[in-house]
Amino acid sequence: MSKITQSHLVKKNLTEWLSYLESIHNVEIDLGLQRIAKVSETLNISFQHSKVITVAGTNGKGTTCAFLENALLAQHKACAVYSSPHIERFNERLRINRVDIDDDSLVAAFEQIEKARGDITLTYYEYTTLAAFLILMREPPDVIILEVGLGGRLDATNIIDADIAVVTTIDLDHQAFLGTTREAIGFEKAGIMRANVPAVIGDTNPPKSLARHANDIGAVSYIRAQNFTVKKSDSDLWQWQYGEDEFSDLISCHIPQDNVTTAIMVLNLLADDLAFSLTSSFINQIIAQTKVPGRMEKFTSDCDVILDVGHNPQATRHLASQLQKMTYSKVYAVIGMLSDKDITNTVAPLIPIVDEWCIGTLDVPRGCEAKKIAEYGDLDAAKMNCFDNVSQAFRMAKQNAKATDLVLVFGSFYTVAEIRRLLV
Repeated sequence: MSKITQSHLVKKNLTEWLSYLESIHNVEIDLGLQRIAKVSETLNISFQHSKVITVAGTNGKGTTCAFLENALLAQHKACAVYSSPHIERFNERLRINRVDIDDDSLVAAFEQIEKARGDITLTYYEYTTLAAFLILMREPPDVIILEVGLGGRLDATNIIDADIAVVTTIDLDHQAFLGTTREAIGFEKAGIMRANVPAVIGDTNPPKSLARHANDIGAVSYIRAQNFTVKKSDSDLWQWQYGEDEFSDLISCHIPQDNVTTAIMVLNLLADDLAFSLTSSFINQIIAQTKVPGRMEKFTSDCDVILDVGHNPQATRHLASQLQKMTYSKVYAVIGMLSDKDITNTVAPLIPIVDEWCIGTLDVPRGCEAKKIAEYGDLDAAKMNCFDNVSQAFRMAKQNAKATDLVLVFGSFYTVAEIRRLLV
């Protein structure tokens, strides 16, 4: 009896399924839609009864999705979000009306996909994306928000035609897969756009490839600073404007304001179709409510601890700008990164701010050794210590930090996940 036939007969729990999924395709990241499209066709995947928003970008995808989710739920619209990676539990990858999906639903979907795929091998991400799609077809919500995993054009989520395509920001990351320039990466992100469909571009300085592709295929573009704008007042308040639509006296955001700005444009486009209205007071309600785990997430015990999943230069530039507004006696940085990231330029924006570095090796595939991070980051030997893992690094930082100090944890979803388990 073949291995595939056996897998049809043996009942697995979720943990066993996830382990199995890691074994059936020999490449962790294998971009392309041919495999998943064939299986999707067999499964008759369709979201015709839901509005679909697909969100791509180098940074800001998760926070943009969270703001949209909170706003839609507050308008009494059923809303699902599919995202990756997770921080603590795999089930976080699909939430419906803010509730993580249960194990049984995932297992049932995996079993259905296993029967449908035949001899087609799928990556872990492709398999889990199809599982989410099957679950969402059972009781279609009003809105489905799909966070792109990597790139856009060849990402598994792109087998679905979105009703609104969103591109948050473009910067250098995943260059081995997406290209080595912002123009090349912008083209890959633009691949989620469709003809005659709104495309919201939230980057304040978008590569020309984004607008060019939108124009070439006939997408309807809404570009930050061209079509929708933000003005700041003398206080901390700000104003959003698109044509005659204006929302004033908006309050400071827990998540990056740029992502809120982009999400408001999306909500503005949805309002008529979904029969709701936007007001400044409603937007402020959602701004106040929207906080995302692992994105400038603060914990306080003996000292303040901030967790941030920032793992590329654009993310740490924003992180540095936020930290410069804060007043701490010393900043201890706990960092763990993947070896295929741009470690040098990711660390650089924080060097003037960090007083001591506690560097941990990530014990995951592609994890970078602590000594290599120190080397690539060109860190001052007198200001850093290396550890076998990020938990050890965190414990040392916490031991040394005083009440007036900050412990900053960043560099990877894996890093934040490991430390967050110690805090929650």
